[in-house]
Amino acid sequence: MKIQGNGVAVIYLLLHCVSGAVPKSSALQSGSPFMNLPRKFWQDSYTYTDLPGEDEEQEDESAESTTHDPYPFFDDANMTANVTTQLGNDVYLHCRVNDLRERTVSWVRRKGDEIHLITVGRQTYSSDSRYSLQFQPPNNWQLLIQYSNERDEGHYECRISSYPPLVYLVYLIVVVPRVEIIDERGQATLDKFYKAGSTIELKCIISRVPQPTSYVTWKHGMRMLNYDTSRGGISVKTDLLPGGAMSRLYIANANRHDTGNYTCALADIAQATVSVHVLNGENPAAMQHGGGAQWKPLVNITALLLIVVVGFNGSR
Repeated sequence: MKIQGNGVAVIYLLLHCVSGAVPKSSALQSGSPFMNLPRKFWQDSYTYTDLPGEDEEQEDESAESTTHDPYPFFDDANMTANVTTQLGNDVYLHCRVNDLRERTVSWVRRKGDEIHLITVGRQTYSSDSRYSLQFQPPNNWQLLIQYSNERDEGHYECRISSYPPLVYLVYLIVVVPRVEIIDERGQATLDKFYKAGSTIELKCIISRVPQPTSYVTWKHGMRMLNYDTSRGGISVKTDLLPGGAMSRLYIANANRHDTGNYTCALADIAQATVSVHVLNGENPAAMQHGGGAQWKPLVNITALLLIVVVGFNGSR
């Protein structure tokens, strides 16, 4: 409730007249009548009256009460990411958070309806020692998984303890390389036959490798052949291919000591093995390489004789 200026002045005069005190003419000046009234007058007589400037103060207090701290957010606006790694590699799952302030970041692993806690803040709670939180300033709460394996593939969540909680989803794909030793027709083989004195040639195809590498090794039993100089006549050639590699092993002047298992391996991740047989005499039933073609005329003659014998018996 507000009282107009002239009315206030009249009330003021009446109050002072009752008390026997008439104010001098200089007590009331032109302009706003509020300027010369004693402050106590407002407090005693009109406790329900709005004071000048009171509305503005209340508005300022209301504005201050509705001010909030900045809300956290992820650098990646998509809130999702797919990460691909190769079996056995270390992999980082990144989670960059802005305006975190007093809130906490945690990592969890989701398997169906189950949620497994991995980290909270910078502390690791997983029983798997391969998992750890590696904070990278200024805002990357990255999860490190060492020596990744097939069981690590799946859904991971980076969570912020806000209300409501913010979640960044990461799907990890673990690629298992494929290693095959193939024959002349390009098919995987488990046995190879060679004639003594011929050259052993083994071809190894490595595929499903996100990060191509030339680190392919050959072994004869437990003996490494890539850098072997004791025998002589051994060479290894490896070519990088899109998503993999092809490696060839050559052994000149094969002898019976070269018989055995040969293994082509991609580091310690994946491997394939073939059994090599070096024969001193040619055996048409077993030979698949190195002189086996020389037996084709003999096979044809045998078949022809069989036809003649069958025809002769049929004519009798």
